[in-house]
Amino acid sequence: MSQADIQAADGDVAAVRAPRPLWTFGLLCSELVTTFRRWRTLALLGVLAAVPILVGIAVKIETSDGSSAGRGGGGEGPAFIAQITNNGLFLVFTALAATLPFFLPMSIGVVAGDAIAGEANAGTLRYLLVAPAGRTRLLLTKYATTMAFCLLATLVVAGSALIVGALLFPLGDLTTISGTQISFAEGLGRALLIALVVAASLTGIAALGLFVSTLTNSGIAAMATTVGLLITVQILDQIPQLHALQPYFFSHYWLSFADLMRDPVYWDDLVKNLGLQALYAVVFGSAAWARFTTKDITA
Repeated sequence: MSQADIQAADGDVAAVRAPRPLWTFGLLCSELVTTFRRWRTLALLGVLAAVPILVGIAVKIETSDGSSAGRGGGGEGPAFIAQITNNGLFLVFTALAATLPFFLPMSIGVVAGDAIAGEANAGTLRYLLVAPAGRTRLLLTKYATTMAFCLLATLVVAGSALIVGALLFPLGDLTTISGTQISFAEGLGRALLIALVVAASLTGIAALGLFVSTLTNSGIAAMATTVGLLITVQILDQIPQLHALQPYFFSHYWLSFADLMRDPVYWDDLVKNLGLQALYAVVFGSAAWARFTTKDITA
């Protein structure tokens, strides 16, 4: 075989193996379909959708005699629950505040923790990499799928709360935390913005879970580790002696979305939260890439 034939053959192999944009889009679509068709994923979304229903029914029963729903929040989070009986839209804010500390991030930890480790445990990871995807593209696809779940999970909570709030309580103009009045349309827009902020607040735990998923071939171990780290950070964030470290915990500014219901909006903690999530995403995303690109998938 001549040198020209060898070069031509090498070019043909490179053309076959080179990942194409359409193939990458196809991989992303395949991952999305696979993830959202799993019974585990559907069960997680079902549990998240049930939380606003339970909260709404509980408030309705408690206030059926005309009494107040209480202050809510225990002084730690946004006291939206006391406003639900006046306006059902506040159930959206209450449901997000109730699910954000544990239920939402736990579900993200399950999906992110299983992203790579689950494929390795099932023996499908090596076959995915035989196709012209490349480890970097596959990792980005897994993270994009996890972030899509973050967004959908948040919208499921918000949508369920909006429906239940409209069925059980009146809707109308809102009173902000600052005491000013805004229209229902503006309140609905702020509710959507809050849902997007909550989804963005989960990017840090998603990157952490993806990194943990590259460290093991056991999906259950990766999920348990991610959820365990979540619980540990939440506990540490409540210890007064660690106040100097707490601003660096990914969960510290999660409830800052309540500042979007002030007039004017307080942006300081919101910016800190989004910046911190971006930092966690970069650090643990880079760590996941460094680990995954050097991982022996044949072991």
